Amino acid sequence: MKAIGIVLIVLGLLGLVYQGITYTTREKVIDIGPIEASADVEKTQAIPPIASGAAVVVGLVLLVADRRRA
Repeated sequence: MKAIGIVLIVLGLLGLVYQGITYTTREKVIDIGPIEASADVEKTQAIPPIASGAAVVVGLVLLVADRRRA
């Protein structure tokens, strides 16, 4: 339980710092018979601050619960 709590805290803090994941995809722009053109498109997937904060809180609760149990 301690390891899961630490992982949740780290992921939650990273989510609060970066606030999103940016990635690049290749999309077809033109597809006319043998002629094909594509472009790289940069997209961002936002991470809600509430979810990141909740991960930190749940991680802390797991750490405290693990200490009391031991």
